[in-house]
Amino acid sequence: MRTTVRTKAATTVPAGSVRTGPMPAKAARRYAILGVAAVVACAWIMFGAGGLSAGGRITLAVFAVATLLWMFSPVDDTFVALSAGLVLVATGALESETLFGSLGDPTIWLLICAFVIAAGVSRTGLATRMAAFLVAGARTVRGLAHLTTAALVATAFAIPATSGRAALALPIFLALARALRDRRRVVLALALIFPAVILLSAVATLIGAGAHLITAEMLARATGERIGFVQWLLLGTPLALVSSHLAAEVVLLLTATREDRRRPVSISAEDVGEAAGVTVTGPLTEHQARSAALLAVVVVLWCGEPLHGVPPAVVALVGAIISASPWLGTVTLGESLTTVPWSMLLFMAATMAMGVALTTSGAAAWITGGLLGGTRGAPAWVLLAGVIVVSTLAHLVLQSRSARSSVLVPLVITAAVGAGISPAAAAFASTAAAGFCLTLPSSAKPVALFHQVEGVTTYTPRDLLRVSAVLAPLTAALVLVFALYVWPLLGLSL
Repeated sequence: MRTTVRTKAATTVPAGSVRTGPMPAKAARRYAILGVAAVVACAWIMFGAGGLSAGGRITLAVFAVATLLWMFSPVDDTFVALSAGLVLVATGALESETLFGSLGDPTIWLLICAFVIAAGVSRTGLATRMAAFLVAGARTVRGLAHLTTAALVATAFAIPATSGRAALALPIFLALARALRDRRRVVLALALIFPAVILLSAVATLIGAGAHLITAEMLARATGERIGFVQWLLLGTPLALVSSHLAAEVVLLLTATREDRRRPVSISAEDVGEAAGVTVTGPLTEHQARSAALLAVVVVLWCGEPLHGVPPAVVALVGAIISASPWLGTVTLGESLTTVPWSMLLFMAATMAMGVALTTSGAAAWITGGLLGGTRGAPAWVLLAGVIVVSTLAHLVLQSRSARSSVLVPLVITAAVGAGISPAAAAFASTAAAGFCLTLPSSAKPVALFHQVEGVTTYTPRDLLRVSAVLAPLTAALVLVFALYVWPLLGLSL
């Protein structure tokens, strides 16, 4: 989600700071156009949306204005979501208990505790050490690309949210870029592989992105069917592995020559560790050993939920307490809590409540009825393909991954119910496809982070467009193949 506000001079100021002086003319025109569009949309909904209840009209109007602001306004996404939730409560379209109860949802606590555990792991340098040893085994450029991909995929099981994984991976990239500074095309390939794999591999776990938690909770509230941690792991990990390694191969083919790919490389673990400021030789330190043991136990307990019945959020809370304890921990509670993206959590809670309002008021059914009225009777795969294509392209207008799920998932669930296909399958496919966001430097935080790296020349917007033109349709096709042929074998049928 956005944390900065763009000014006319293309500079940024911290979110929440006070702007002084008159509003630039360009910004004033933008707000005027947005205001007119919002008024027109609300007027049409309130007076032209036949067959919709008063509560449904209010909900749809608020949803439309919020979406316009997410798409075209520099206003912080969380501020928009909270304001929309407040309007829905004030107008009676949403119960206040639903809005505030979302903050205490187990999925919110799961993510908070996962960030605390991740802070302890990152503090010890364990993740960097493991990645350094893995990358150091490469002997060719192709081997380096795929070993790097494997290391990045593995971080999805320990570090929540793509922005946190990108920050953790940046020192690894810098070390590789310095070791390969005389091989421009190889550095370019790696610069593209890092954010692409971080984004595509997030689908492996429920905590891989806030959008996953939004999807799981909206699905549970709308249908009573919940995709738990273990099921998400089972469905998402194969797709994450295939799509990530496919992305690495596509990037290599598009950016590096055959000679570049065949030419040997020699990078030691010490080189990576030195650039990252982490000791990677000798036995694990005491803190690293503790973090490794704690992480292994937590992941095993998450995966073993069907056997022991302890919810993932409770397991995460126990892990977080141990990670921040004065005796066994590796980080203080105060330090670890500073790594939690509180703004994103508030955004998730507010948008989950908006999703409930959309579904219960009949607004979602009204939208999908209008959009899909001409597709009734079409095969299930046609509707699913349409959902996947729209979800893949949604990052062009909605930069926030969580916002995309907040807008799409309630509509997808309602459309799936109306078409007689599994809402869980449709919602999971939509969320997986929406994970592709590589077209523009502003499409996602990891893309922006690796776009401008101090001391290293990475990729241009043209490089992103070239890769995205090939990778976007391949990713969409891959999600469709998994939804039709792989996920039914794993228990998620259409």
